[in-house]
Amino acid sequence: MKPVTIKKIKDELHYKSSQELIELCLLLSKFKKENKELLTYLLFDKDDEEMYINKVKEYITLLFDEINTKSFFYIRKSVRKILKLTKKHIRYSKIKETEVELLLHFCKELKKVSPSISKSPRLLNVYNRQIILIKKAIVTLHEDLQYDYQLEFDHLLDE
Repeated sequence: MKPVTIKKIKDELHYKSSQELIELCLLLSKFKKENKELLTYLLFDKDDEEMYINKVKEYITLLFDEINTKSFFYIRKSVRKILKLTKKHIRYSKIKETEVELLLHFCKELKKVSPSISKSPRLLNVYNRQIILIKKAIVTLHEDLQYDYQLEFDHLLDE
């Protein structure tokens, strides 16, 4: 069965009462963890973006601390998982400042991993791709923010 377009869904939602909309949201949240996480962000975290960023940063740091460093295979697998989670949280927010901050934090944590990522070309490629994305995101920000994030970005590259 093919789903209808977003426009049709939007039009149909206009005809629903607020109680029906609440029931639809709750029903959606029961089906996928991602839907529930998005609703959690929209209802509780959207108003305080700084707190949201700090919570996600703490979680990313925790995940990096738990990486199995016995071989580069396990490190790569864990790093891909953490990056996927980071991108998901960036997608929830859709704010460029959040994207820059979370990617910068991801790269800082990735550089701390021992053994060094410079010994693994694949991990180095992951790092370099994120560096390119950070550069692109910084360019889209306001000039004052660009300067602040550019300093942090340069500091990351100098380490």
